[in-house]
Amino acid sequence: MTILIEQPEFGVEVGTEAGEKKVFEEEKELVLDDGLFVVPHTNSFGQTFRDYDAEGERQPSVEIFYQINHINQTYDFVQRMRKEYSKLNRVEMSIWECCELLNEVVDESDPDLDEPQIEHLLQTAEAIRKDYPNEDWLHLTGLIHDLGKVLLLPRFGELPQWAVVGDTFPVGCSFDQANVHHKYFKENPDYYNPAYNTKFGVYSEGCGLENVMMSWGHDDYMYLVAKENNCTLPSAALFIIRYHSFYALHRAGAYKHLMNEEDVENLNWLHVFNKYDLYSKSKVRIDVEKVKPYYLSLIEKYFPSKLRW
Repeated sequence: MTILIEQPEFGVEVGTEAGEKKVFEEEKELVLDDGLFVVPHTNSFGQTFRDYDAEGERQPSVEIFYQINHINQTYDFVQRMRKEYSKLNRVEMSIWECCELLNEVVDESDPDLDEPQIEHLLQTAEAIRKDYPNEDWLHLTGLIHDLGKVLLLPRFGELPQWAVVGDTFPVGCSFDQANVHHKYFKENPDYYNPAYNTKFGVYSEGCGLENVMMSWGHDDYMYLVAKENNCTLPSAALFIIRYHSFYALHRAGAYKHLMNEEDVENLNWLHVFNKYDLYSKSKVRIDVEKVKPYYLSLIEKYFPSKLRW
């Protein structure tokens, strides 16, 4: 079954920036200092990380992406997507098979990365592994956190990019100013709905993020897949999977009035994870076949051999 989502026409033509893309003459190794991952100063494009205003090759298309995303991610839309995809009736496959499916996926919302997604998964996982050798659950979380991006592929409904990637945010309450390109929320029908446009909206103080509807995308989908297939990862891992794109929370501290005590504890691990998720996006190359046996052993430890997707 393919879910058809009508996309608005903005009449905007995305052109390419004048000027040439930076060319890296040599591939960089994973940057370590005394065994610890060192945050690089620039991303794959040689620019500051998550600079949505920087003039560059990806900037115009990234902004248009967020305009469409912010207009269409409504409370009703999220409810429909969760109801449909929680059926997990599309594909049966292993975690590693899903990793391999991401080879052709490029995230149009990301101003930092132009590599195939499996490269980013392994960059993240390997950087975490070097700094936290005893936290194998965190290594595996690094590997699988973006697997929900398979929603872009035909057998998963071939959803448009705005319904799969990008920063996530709660729906059903007011859109915080901390959200990237906040101005486009004014075109979202929920912005003017008195049931949804207050600080708490349909929620209550300290209700817990598990009870909050997040904008639909790969984060929430992979969270549903992991939870419903009875994986044995700790709650912090599921928290990271579901909220790793929730930058308004873990970078700006927004929406904390909705958190409960367990969320507060798990947020500490998300802050740890975010360093590796974001800053490993440089020209680091990973030997897939060399590390594959290790990650297969972790998958076997925490997941069934086949999962419903």
